[in-house]
Amino acid sequence: MTKIVSLCSLWVLLTCLTSFSQAKKEKYRPQYHYTPPKNWVNDPNGMVYLDGEYHLFYQFNPFGTKWGHMSWGHAVSKDLKTWETLPLALKEFDNADGSQTMIFSGSAVVDEMNTSGLFPKGFKKGMVAMFTSHVMKDKKDIAQHQSLAYSSDKGRTWKYYTKNPVLDIGSTNFRDPNVFWYAPKNKWIVSVVVALEHKVQFYESKNLKDWSLLSEFGKMGDTSSVWECPSLQKVPTNDGSDKWVVMISSGHRQAKYVGMQYFVGDFDGTTFTPQKQNEVLYVEEGKDFYAAIPFYNRPKSQPNPIIMGWINNWAYANEVPTETWRGGFSVPRKISLFMQNGVYQLKQTPIVSENIFTAKLSLKNNEKINLPAIKSKANLYRLILNIKLLSAKGFELNLLKNDDEKSVLSYDVATETLSFDRTKSGKADFNTRFNSIEYMQIKPKNGQLKLDILVDRSVVEIYANDGEKVLTDLVFPTKDKGNVEIIWK
Repeated sequence: MTKIVSLCSLWVLLTCLTSFSQAKKEKYRPQYHYTPPKNWVNDPNGMVYLDGEYHLFYQFNPFGTKWGHMSWGHAVSKDLKTWETLPLALKEFDNADGSQTMIFSGSAVVDEMNTSGLFPKGFKKGMVAMFTSHVMKDKKDIAQHQSLAYSSDKGRTWKYYTKNPVLDIGSTNFRDPNVFWYAPKNKWIVSVVVALEHKVQFYESKNLKDWSLLSEFGKMGDTSSVWECPSLQKVPTNDGSDKWVVMISSGHRQAKYVGMQYFVGDFDGTTFTPQKQNEVLYVEEGKDFYAAIPFYNRPKSQPNPIIMGWINNWAYANEVPTETWRGGFSVPRKISLFMQNGVYQLKQTPIVSENIFTAKLSLKNNEKINLPAIKSKANLYRLILNIKLLSAKGFELNLLKNDDEKSVLSYDVATETLSFDRTKSGKADFNTRFNSIEYMQIKPKNGQLKLDILVDRSVVEIYANDGEKVLTDLVFPTKDKGNVEIIWK
């Protein structure tokens, strides 16, 4: 046993050293957004807290930098700011009939009361993962159903439940289970999408093994693309109450829209009833944020839900010009709700390391930005701005500026529109669908606009007015020391 532990420790050490070395060499690798040391990643999975560690599992290809061989990668953090990569958690496997099962997206819980019976009597730290078992044979989809795996050593090693699958409706588009404990009725609830029908099904269970259908929700909001990665979570509001939020990821490789939407409402343990809303509510206004789900079993010090999303876009995900890896994750975001125009809407607050160079500025009309330190940080910083518009008609904030190369964040006072233009941001010839300009409507408050901008080499996250609107985009500047400038209109 000592020898095995030593080898595992050596593997982790070498992985961390390799990651650090690569990060220094690879100009597009983010530094305070988590990326794996190598290979392809997509959806975050199984996000859960146990004994001082936040666990981030994720869709991972152990064999290459493009989608395939889906398994679960694994990383942990003590503070949601720095991450340690651990060995592969759940691996695809072959079946006796010649088919293969890939481990698609899902969630994880801590089964403190051993309701599943998968752990020794009295054991309170058992981790259970529920995931989509995606079965293929001769390169054809055979089934998508929900299965279990369990771990008694805090996610380091796993066993597959011998009577999988535990939930099957005979579909090839039934996926992404998100399970949580519903204390008022002492039961587990899971949300699963029937992807092509644009609906979420809610099931209940007392033991994580036997599931009964409760209700369905869907066929509203944005139904232009497939639905994926559902979650149902209780979120506090700014008026002291709580509401329930359903999040849905929408879109796939050929979709016009690829992103996330959400619905706010009430949940009684059986049925989700949405508030009346006259427009689609999007989690994000950017092109590169997808499949976000919450951490479960959070400590009492974190009462608000915390989500993380995949930073990439199915339209060009396999082609982004990174070297040894493709895909990464947003910083964790604390979420809450606020009332605007008669409906509750989402607010997101980033959780960012204090070690990141941060510049805080208050600007008013015609004032310039003088931040020579920004350029020395090699496209790695946080910029917090309080912009007093006064008589200005708007502004252009050029990020990552180097000669003609720039990523432009603009605001137009007349239309109350904030836009992000990455058409001149650098390398973009890898896919015709990459170049874009994103827009979002945001009103000034007392004549001021607040911006919290995270720049991390190839990632830009923009939080407007304390996270009432958020925009995340990838950029690939060809030079690694861009400046910042503001041009007033």
